[in-house]
Amino acid sequence: MSAQDTKNIDRRLARVEGQIRGIRRMVDEGEYCCDILTQLTAVKSAVEQISAAVASSHIKHCIVDHGQGKGHAKAEAMSKDELLDELDEVLGRLMR
Repeated sequence: MSAQDTKNIDRRLARVEGQIRGIRRMVDEGEYCCDILTQLTAVKSAVEQISAAVASSHIKHCIVDHGQGKGHAKAEAMSKDELLDELDEVLGRLMR
């Protein structure tokens, strides 16, 4: 993952963390259930976007650049076919 991708994903995760804290406060204070569900939907959407960004970074830096020493050591130790099989499996879980 590039430094820019890491920074972007970390920023998004921090935002989700804040949203979760807010939802916990809403639950503790007995807020209206539909308002809580609205916030949970926003978190779910944000997490899906983060997942897509991580997958995109993985494709760019671990699969496309495979064998060039630019990817993660775990990815570099795998064959390109193994990487593609792994990505297929992970994306399948992500899309459920």
